[in-house]
Amino acid sequence: MNTAFELSDLKVEVVRKRIKNVHLSVLPPNGAVRLAAPHRLNDQVLKSFVLSKLSWIRRQQAAMTDQPREPQREFLYLESHYVWGDRYLLDIKTNCRRHDVVLRPKTMTLELWGEYSEKKCHRVLNDWYRGRVQEKLNELFPSWCDRIGASPNQTFVQKMKTRWGGCNPETGNIRINSELAKKPVECLEYILVHELIHLVEPTHNDRFQALMSSHLPTWRSRRDLLNSLPLSHEEWRY
Repeated sequence: MNTAFELSDLKVEVVRKRIKNVHLSVLPPNGAVRLAAPHRLNDQVLKSFVLSKLSWIRRQQAAMTDQPREPQREFLYLESHYVWGDRYLLDIKTNCRRHDVVLRPKTMTLELWGEYSEKKCHRVLNDWYRGRVQEKLNELFPSWCDRIGASPNQTFVQKMKTRWGGCNPETGNIRINSELAKKPVECLEYILVHELIHLVEPTHNDRFQALMSSHLPTWRSRRDLLNSLPLSHEEWRY
């Protein structure tokens, strides 16, 4: 059961879990603060923990507010869309034999079965992005699982509202956000390595950072690249 407490103007949501350590998150788009905490820790201990991280929380919230954002997508002719970090101008064809997305130099053609609707465009493009991420993961998985010495039980590619990826060490499952198909491939690879290493080390402690640096020395610059790119209305920082 979720609870909450307040510190000055800061509201903190508390999620009790069967875990050993406290996990602090600042969630987009508005910088909501969430704590995942073991059942044994009372609110006073958690308040002290949040106070010790207050400057970090404020920095994260400020970064979310300051990060540039793209216009909301309306699926108009020559509207900009992105695939693996490259910009394409949109063209839409209706009454096609099937739904499809076709990339040509500088152009993304959205082919629709039947008549046009914005809802249909969203659905077709989101499904296509998910397929591109799955294809790229199929290429990356074998070598990275071998190098890290960890393999997920199941991998889910889906559109996620608050994170680029997620890992449940207890089940061995990882989740990857399909929106990463819009970003450079090195960003997807960073998230994949991040979540695979969480199968070995569940927290973001010194050991986790050392493993990241050992396996992917450029992980910090890749993270900074991902967080520096303009966000759409459906995207966030990691």
